[in-house]
Order: sequence, then C-alpha cells, then structure tokens
Amino acid sequence: MNPVKHRFRYLVVFLGLACLTSILSNYIIINFTFICMKDDPTGVEIGENGTMHNRYDYSVAEKSAIVWAVAVGTILGTGPINYSYVRYGARIPFFIAGIVSAIATILTPIGAYLGLPYLLALRFAQGLAYSADFAAIGIVCVRWAPLAQTGLFISILTSFSPAATVMTNAASGWVSKQDLNKYHTTIILLFFPIQLCKSEFGWQSAFYAHGAVGFVIFAAWLYFYNDDPQYSKKVSAKELTTIQADKTQAHIERDSFVPYWEICKNRVILTVWINSFFEMTTLILLLTYSPIYFRKVLDFSVIETGMLISLSAVAHMPAKLVSGWLSDRQFLSERIRMWFFNTSSVGLAGFMCVGLAFVPATWKYTSVVLFSIVYTLMGTNCGGFYKCGTFAARQYAHFVLAMIQFMKCIALFAAPATVAIFVSNESSHEQWGHVYMLNGSLMFIANILFFPMATDQPQSFTLITRKTMEEEKKKQKTEC
Repeated sequence: MNPVKHRFRYLVVFLGLACLTSILSNYIIINFTFICMKDDPTGVEIGENGTMHNRYDYSVAEKSAIVWAVAVGTILGTGPINYSYVRYGARIPFFIAGIVSAIATILTPIGAYLGLPYLLALRFAQGLAYSADFAAIGIVCVRWAPLAQTGLFISILTSFSPAATVMTNAASGWVSKQDLNKYHTTIILLFFPIQLCKSEFGWQSAFYAHGAVGFVIFAAWLYFYNDDPQYSKKVSAKELTTIQADKTQAHIERDSFVPYWEICKNRVILTVWINSFFEMTTLILLLTYSPIYFRKVLDFSVIETGMLISLSAVAHMPAKLVSGWLSDRQFLSERIRMWFFNTSSVGLAGFMCVGLAFVPATWKYTSVVLFSIVYTLMGTNCGGFYKCGTFAARQYAHFVLAMIQFMKCIALFAAPATVAIFVSNESSHEQWGHVYMLNGSLMFIANILFFPMATDQPQSFTLITRKTMEEEKKKQKTEC
C-alpha cells in the first residue's frame, strides 16, 4: 500500500496552502513593486507644460484605488463563488479562480503601461479570484480535516497571508553590488532568491514569474484534489476512518443545502465575524502599507525594507503552526483555549498595534520589533475565532469561513480608507500613528465581546438539514 494514501490529507492541505498563497501573492505583489515602478525610465512622460512625470509613480489616492479595485472584485465575487462551492465543490471553481488570477497577473504590466483604468480592470479580476480563497479553506477543512486536527488544518491553510508576503517580497526584491558588500551574502540569498524588481528583466518579470508559478500550482490542484475523500482512489480506508472520526452523517455528506438565515442571526457566529473583521482590517493595513511605512517613515532602503518585512512576517507562520497544534491539545478546556488564543491574536495584538503610534520614527528597529510582535500574535488566530466558528458551524463551516472572506472584502475598503482619512503625507509618523491607534483599539474591543460567546459546541442550526426542512414543511401542511 502506498504510504501517501495513509496521509493524503496532508498533501491536500499543503497543496491548498500553495494555491491560496499563489492567489494572494498575485494581488499583493504590486504593493512592493510600487517602490521600483516609479523609477522605471520607460514610464517617463513629458506633459504639455514641459514637466516630466512617470506614469508608474502613483499618488496616494491612485494607490488606494488600486487596492480598492481588488476589494470591489472580492465583494462581488464572494456570493457567486460561495454558491459555486456549495453547488459544485471546490475542485473546479478554485481551479478557475487560480487561472484567472495567473492570467491577470501576467497582464498587469501591460495594463499599467496602457493606463490606470486598464490596471484597475485587472485588479478587479484579481479580486474576483481572491474571493475564492476563504470558501476554499472552509471546504478543505470540512471535507478533509479530522475534528481532532481542526486547529492544525486551519493554522496551515490560513498561513497563506504571511507565506505570500515572504515569497512576494523575496521574489520582487533587488540586490545591487553595494548591497552585497553591505549585507551578509547568506541573508541576501535566503530572503531574496530571485531578485526581479530592479534586475535586468525589470519589475515586469516579477509579475510574469508569479503568473507562471500560479499555472503550475493550480494544475497540481486539479490533478490531486477531490471534494469527497470517500470517493478518492488516492485515500486508504485507514485514512478515511481518521478523516471521518466523530463526524455526523450530515457532516460527511456533501449537500448544497445551507440554512443561511439561521446562521447569520446566530450570536456566536456574529461575534466570530466581528473579531475576524477588525483583526483582518489591521492585518491588511500592515501587509499593504508596511513597505511604504518602512521606506518613507522609518527611512530604510529598498533592500532593507524587503528583508525586514520578510523577517517580520516570517514569525507569523511558525506562530500559526504552533498555536494550531497547541489548540488541538487537551491540556485545558476547549473554551479556555479559544479565550487564550483569541486574546493573543486580537486583544494583545491590538494593544501592540496601538503601541506602534508611540514609538518615535528614530527608533527604527524598535518599530520593526513591534511589527514582528503584532504579526506573530495575529498568527495565533486559528485557535481563537477561526476555531470557534468552525466548531460552532460544523458541516456549515465553509459558509462561515466564506463570510469571513466577506469581512475581509470590507476590510480591503476599511484599511485603505483609514489611511486615506488620516494620511496625506506618507512620511508623517504622526499621521500613521492615528491609523494604528484606531485599528488597534477596535481589535481590543472585539476581543472583549468574544469572551461570553466563545464555544466549541455545535449551534442549533447544525441540526437543520435538507431532510429536516422537508419534514417540517410536510408537518406544517398536515397541520393546515
């Protein structure tokens, strides 16, 4: 017997992580290449009054629009994508989303050259593809994660954000001869293996490379993934028993029925969504604007910015994996573990985010350490609101996690909006401080709301199935 068949769930979860990372990398890559694009001599234009302007040097408002275009696409795509997942599973819809993302990424340099409207259209397509991410996490967890490994699976799959940040910054960075003399060669090779941003291939090559990798990864997804472990020839009987242990028949069977209204009015689920929204708004803020903050406020060079952001985000991944593993250990009650991990990922991370506002810009490396701490603490969220939502919703967890994606859509507007409101000068430490204080305070409040609502028990709506609904309708007709 092929030993892979006894552990096939691990292949599925890491392949899922690779796909999720690819889609996110494809859309955030522009956040780092902004730094390189504005120096591209091929974008220089001479206006009517004789002034020179680089078409790739975007204003704060234009950068916000580029981010918001993804948010619009994600919001509009969430409903149809979620429906397609419920109806057809994740295999084909997620594959299509990955291919759309890869194509849009490859076409981004052309869109940027043609003008902002074309670039925004491609960013909108990136948003449509990105709307597939969280529903995919839900489907993979519901179908492939044993209940005893729910925290671990969530931790692995939700690691795609820091993974994408590390990979994208590494692939897009640039090392000059001066940098090689200034920085240790081992560190350079570790964090910047491809160096495309200012290489002879140009910043455009970073987009081409990301798109090409996306095609390969999603081809593997199409080949290996199946929505029903019980029907997969790649899964052994022993593996199937492990995956389905302690699950109800409703949890095992794949049905397109979902009691949407009952889920949406459940107080536990609403609390989960509130926590996810404020945590994700802050995470998006940091992921999107940290390259600009490190470069403009902390005055790091391009190479330093890439390395330090990568180092800051690296800690997020081990934190996720360790917290996911710990959250599945039975050393305390499930509810207490949820309290602990939600407090660390939302409450304490929010407190540290507020702290960023009070660290002087001259204390550059202290700010970097605080960024690292916030990233690391956020990595423990898999044992908090994520796990609470998954346990409370059981077979409907894919919808709950898909709605977390919708929260992220709104966050894609909220994060740039707070920057647009408070930041008119990207070099102003004080203006960025207002953004950090607002987001951190809201996270702290959301965590307080989580304490009375946290539970590992399935909610009443999990007892509602297609069969029970039909029986209820028949009963009502009989009584009439």
